[in-house]
Amino acid sequence: MPGELRDDHVFIQDQREASQVHNRGWFGTPQTGGALRLEPVEALHLLETGRLEVLCGGAAVPFEQLLKRAVSDDPGFEIRYLVYSDLRRRGFTVKPFLPPPPDFAVYDRGALPSRASSKHHVLAISERTLFDLEELRRIAGRAASVGKGLMLALVDEEGDLTYYELSVLEPCGGPGPGALRSRGPGVVLEERVLVFDQSLAAALRAAHYGRPAGKAQQLSLLEAVHLEEEGSLELEAARTGQPVARAALLRKARRSQPDFDLRLRAYRDLRRRGLVVRTGFKYGTHFRLYDADPESAHARFLLHAVPRGYTSTWPEISRAVRLAHGVRKEMLLARVGQKDDITYLKLGRSRP
Repeated sequence: MPGELRDDHVFIQDQREASQVHNRGWFGTPQTGGALRLEPVEALHLLETGRLEVLCGGAAVPFEQLLKRAVSDDPGFEIRYLVYSDLRRRGFTVKPFLPPPPDFAVYDRGALPSRASSKHHVLAISERTLFDLEELRRIAGRAASVGKGLMLALVDEEGDLTYYELSVLEPCGGPGPGALRSRGPGVVLEERVLVFDQSLAAALRAAHYGRPAGKAQQLSLLEAVHLEEEGSLELEAARTGQPVARAALLRKARRSQPDFDLRLRAYRDLRRRGLVVRTGFKYGTHFRLYDADPESAHARFLLHAVPRGYTSTWPEISRAVRLAHGVRKEMLLARVGQKDDITYLKLGRSRP
């Protein structure tokens, strides 16, 4: 079936042939007069699979030449083409977005774009590109605003694909034990705070703060600052017994943990949402989160708090997601903006 190369597109002029290509796979965009316009990824895929012959001035254009032309016009074309071809081989109907991003709209197998809406937006990404949280957040937000999921198709240096799904999430837990009614002293050590008052220690255990340390309840500096802010803890120095101001405890915490304020803002919000928050150190992240009683349930999420404008490498992100998946947890990024404006993004592996 012949198609004529003109500028950046391939046109099938014969109305019958154009209709056949469009209806069997929903390739291209119908034109006035019955012709069909194919985007470069569509034309190249049809040429590679033997369903199209591309002509230019009456001469056949081989696959290699058409690919070189597309890549010279668009450096990101090779990545998009690998993703497009993979999704087509999996049996999906795939329509290019014009203009990107995202790159493609993907329909369920067997769905007709004329009668059904797409299920996912797909962004084709090279493993060597930067993980830019702000850009991904914007694209995920646009997808969510029209009821679509955002799928990220990562292409590694060998051409293998890994799919991830990115979505904005509002994490929440159960009602929990409510606000602490007890108030008492906490003894400030170098890296933790101990509560010896048995009434307060029992209340802290019931509310899932800290962990037992002999007859005391041991709190992290993060938990201690939060509880002092809530009015449940009076801080005193271990050496002198004198009161310790919140500002002094914050200075102590920041010296050993430069991103303490970032974590604290995320911690406050997560607690307000009814989640039980524990350290995620064993998993290489900031927190692990429970949406039910930790005594009877496993943590559901691993969470890393990051600032606005956060960037990373895809290998780092891939490692974090794989680890979470390996321990049957979901990976969250808490994007901490100004004035406690926090957006939660869930990133997990997906299989189209």
